[in-house]
Amino acid sequence: MRYLEFYVNPEEEGKRVDAILRRHGLSTSAIRRSKRRPHGLLVDGEDIYTSYLVHAGQTVAILADDKAPSDITPNEGPVNICYEDDDLLVVDKPAGLAVHPCAGSWDDSLGARLVHYYHKIGLEADFHPVHRLDKGTSGLMVVAKHPAAQHSLTAALHSQAFRRCYLAVCEGCPSPMDGIIDAPLGRTEDSYIRQCVRPDGKSARTHYQVLRVWGRFSLVALELETGRTHQIRVHMAHIGHPLAGDFLYGTEEPGLISRPALHSGYLQFSQPFTGETLTFGSPLPEDMAGLRSLG
Repeated sequence: MRYLEFYVNPEEEGKRVDAILRRHGLSTSAIRRSKRRPHGLLVDGEDIYTSYLVHAGQTVAILADDKAPSDITPNEGPVNICYEDDDLLVVDKPAGLAVHPCAGSWDDSLGARLVHYYHKIGLEADFHPVHRLDKGTSGLMVVAKHPAAQHSLTAALHSQAFRRCYLAVCEGCPSPMDGIIDAPLGRTEDSYIRQCVRPDGKSARTHYQVLRVWGRFSLVALELETGRTHQIRVHMAHIGHPLAGDFLYGTEEPGLISRPALHSGYLQFSQPFTGETLTFGSPLPEDMAGLRSLG
């Protein structure tokens, strides 16, 4: 079982234990869930209530793992794990693998593979993605092992404390070669999937910088301020430079690449409970790199 432990500092003398836990990023729902479990909340190893008043020098512990098995059917399959600790994993997802079970991917998904992996190592955990990638998008993704970690990481997701950088190959060359696309996004009237720029949409900002020009294509680095559905794909199409191979917002060209040319190439964030800065990179995959010679 995974316990999160927090040392009570002198300035926290006399505070309620639930207030201490919230200061460390635990949500009210996570605290409530843990207090209902046997030995879910402890101070110096003794069971306590959330109203307990702590003293300096004590150690507060909260049970953070999942109390019920996942409802995702496990499926054995490769998972490229770049990093793992007691609270989270960073995985490098291949293009073509859905994150969640869905139509066309009920039997195999990143969630199904990770639940199988958890069973294999004897970990009782559900699938808790911190952010998501489209099925066709490859690259780095953070997955929490328990709800407390997911809550803390998700809260940091759209801040300077959590950086997500992508590599894309787009049609043509954007001008200027670096800038910010600030255009609100919403769903089109005729589709549950397709998004578009619309004045009544949700705020969306994407930073971009052209790294290389490859004939008819450009290699572009992009960083998200927001995380709307298909944000990079819609924004690049909006400025007239859709991603290579994007069947939904550009031109499908299976002879060149079988999916939208988008890769999650860089992540930097803080471990939610130790504060350690974690940094990861993933190289451009072969199918995207191959567009250099076809441009």
